[in-house]
Amino acid sequence: MRKCSLANSQLLFDKIAENMPLYIPVDLEKGRVAYKQYQSGMKMSDALKTDRSAKDFFFPQTENLMEFKTEGKSIEIIDTRSEAQDFVVFGVRACDVKSLEVLDKVFLAEPVDSYYKNRREHGVIVSMACTRPTETCFCSTFGIDASAPAGDIECYKTEDAFYFDAKTEKGKALLSKLDCVTEDCGDEQVKAQKEQIKKVLDKLPLKDLKADEFGADKTDKFFNSPEWKTLSESCLGCGTCTFVCPTCQCYDIKDFKTNKGVQRFRCWDSCMYSDFTKMSAGQPRLTQMERFRQRFMHKLVYFPTNNDGMFSCVGCGRCVAKCPISMNIVKVMKTLGGKNND
Repeated sequence: MRKCSLANSQLLFDKIAENMPLYIPVDLEKGRVAYKQYQSGMKMSDALKTDRSAKDFFFPQTENLMEFKTEGKSIEIIDTRSEAQDFVVFGVRACDVKSLEVLDKVFLAEPVDSYYKNRREHGVIVSMACTRPTETCFCSTFGIDASAPAGDIECYKTEDAFYFDAKTEKGKALLSKLDCVTEDCGDEQVKAQKEQIKKVLDKLPLKDLKADEFGADKTDKFFNSPEWKTLSESCLGCGTCTFVCPTCQCYDIKDFKTNKGVQRFRCWDSCMYSDFTKMSAGQPRLTQMERFRQRFMHKLVYFPTNNDGMFSCVGCGRCVAKCPISMNIVKVMKTLGGKNND
């Protein structure tokens, strides 16, 4: 384990940024927090988590896939991909680290998504333990330990220092480049912080929320539940929950004609939208109730059915905090989960 005093944190960030782009959470106007590329002197936010997750670095909201040029009947296909350089995302919380494992199940399964794979291979995740989980957090529901955030390097921030523990070869390679601004140390401070975090987690309002009733092969149990109608009545279909979610992976692909040819791009989509998966034969989910049910059945039943029991929710609480009508996965789980979540 290595440590760097907080007094030298700027030197630490400068050193990382010498070798590759570094992204850190930064405070913005109106209380917003977002990842920004580090520039010397930039201050890292003390916020628990960013408004949007680290998913953006690996599965961006929009990206060009390829271009076409046409001349008569001939079509030239232009591959616009370029090898991404190594980069570091610093301060990723345990829930968001776990969300990348969920995305891996989708984008690294055959056929592999080469755009996502390229970014995953070049990205280095420096995670950070949660010392101040908020009332909307419920990552422990899905077996995530906020005091052991995983990633390529686990980071713990105390009152006077950063502590680093490399977990992967990528993490070890990065930490070896920081010898001049870090030093060897014991793990006493880290152990103490872990114990303190567990005490805080045990006091959170959602600490007793359980996912035991949900999981693989539960479609018959929940699909026709009458509660879906009541739960979905106030849903606006705005898609906010899907756009702040670190595990949502729905996208659309469109072609855009320019003066120089045609660009094919990918952009996020939402299963909450009325035209999602609409085909020439019509819309397979005609009502907002059906679309609402699809979102939460996917998180709690369909995804674990197809992915060895892994849920497609990490309990980050963003949908709880951002939904304009306060209808979120917690209320769904409490309503459908029976006595387990009373």
